[in-house]
Amino acid sequence: MKLRHVFSTPDLPTAVAAMNAAIGAGIPDRNVLLVARSDIEIESIPDDRKEADTDLLPAAGRGAGYGAGAGLLAGLVLVAIPPLGMTMIGVAAATLAGAAIGSLSSALVGSTMPDPVRRKFHDEIEAGNILVVIDAPKELLTSAEPYIVSAGAKALPFEAATVI
Repeated sequence: MKLRHVFSTPDLPTAVAAMNAAIGAGIPDRNVLLVARSDIEIESIPDDRKEADTDLLPAAGRGAGYGAGAGLLAGLVLVAIPPLGMTMIGVAAATLAGAAIGSLSSALVGSTMPDPVRRKFHDEIEAGNILVVIDAPKELLTSAEPYIVSAGAKALPFEAATVI
């Protein structure tokens, strides 16, 4: 399992030095990303370095669960009303329809939500600092962190599991 750590740098040259330190310490190049204010990202950061996660997949999963629960409940209520003639197949269909509708609507909302790093460090980003986001196994992060800090980055209080 990989963990995500975040470091703050005051400018792009320091962010590049921190990235190079992380890569030199054995962190794969594709696991080192940058987050910055939108004007800085547009002007200075290559697309392959931009961290552009949203809450899309977690929101879709939550929506599917809640939608399936609502569909199941609605189906069971309709089964309890004999004149409507709902069968257990109808309950299953209502459950699936609820899951689909819940997943879609939640995914649409989740796609507009910024990722947890942007939410937590909004003020740091708006101040013009560039965040270096690193995903790696805990042991590798622990051994690489002194090199990243010595390159001028400041470790921020963030650790989250990631699947990247």
